Amino acid sequence: MKMHRRYSIWDRLCLGLDQTVRALTDNAKTTGLAYPAKGIAEASLSQEQRKQSAALMRINHAGEICAQALYHGQGVVSRSHEVQEKMHQAAIEEGDHLTWCRQRLDELGSHPSFLNPIWYVGSFCIGMVAGMVGDKWSLGFVAETEKQVIKHLKGHLHVLPPQDQRSYKILLQMETDEAKHRDEAVTLGARELPKVIKQSMSLTSKIMVKTAYWV
Repeated sequence: MKMHRRYSIWDRLCLGLDQTVRALTDNAKTTGLAYPAKGIAEASLSQEQRKQSAALMRINHAGEICAQALYHGQGVVSRSHEVQEKMHQAAIEEGDHLTWCRQRLDELGSHPSFLNPIWYVGSFCIGMVAGMVGDKWSLGFVAETEKQVIKHLKGHLHVLPPQDQRSYKILLQMETDEAKHRDEAVTLGARELPKVIKQSMSLTSKIMVKTAYWV
């Protein structure tokens, strides 16, 4: 029988601190999945097209910072070992996305959001609150978050400069992965969140998107 190590709340807080530093210094753990844009030639983009692609990738990078923080916060307070493992694995998979978005920003000659530490802290606190309410509600929060992320990604796929196939491939793979996380949360028993919570999440997301586009 496989034995699981039981971490105390202090152990998990220390692990959470390590995860925070890694996420904010571009050293997040990843699965090592291949860069989706590998092998795709860099297109010739105008200054405006490059600016648009960079802004969209900056939004997605900030979104991945938030995703890291949400999973980390929920994992710290979860009562279920299964849910803790789910959050841990999902954070590692989201680490792929974080790395890809940062690499693409570098290729476009741009930068991540200067407000990433604020996005992280806010999302970590939200994740902890969601986790303390209960694992089923916490999973419901994951499922709803992923639904909204997928909606944003679909929108970005339509407004990217059509020549920018490198960014397109990255976002397309991210969409596939986010759908997987949503489905896994539902399978584990995610509860449907109240409408007011969904609306609040959507409003918060819009504020982050509009701010990260420029800063």
